[in-house]
Amino acid sequence: MSPWLLVLVAGLLETGWALGLKYSDGFTRPLPSVLTVAGALASFWLLSLAMKSLPVGTAYAVWVGIGVVGTALLAMALFGEPASPLRLAGIALIVAGIVALKLA
Repeated sequence: MSPWLLVLVAGLLETGWALGLKYSDGFTRPLPSVLTVAGALASFWLLSLAMKSLPVGTAYAVWVGIGVVGTALLAMALFGEPASPLRLAGIALIVAGIVALKLA
């Protein structure tokens, strides 16, 4: 599997476990808690596999960026967090940074 595909999947899993933290209610709800921990472990594992052949700084930054953007967008959709112009501009800047790192 392509290392960039691994980073993408790891980033999507990061979004999942970040949202899972909310659903786990402080790790007091068993199923969301187990899924959150499993998602985090899978995300870290895939990122570690990708880092075998990708620069650590770039891979980590792209992974975090995917997680941040995905979590912010889904939090707006799922939890009614505000979608202010400044927040959306910040997300756009993160996406621009991810693209720049990928192309560098």
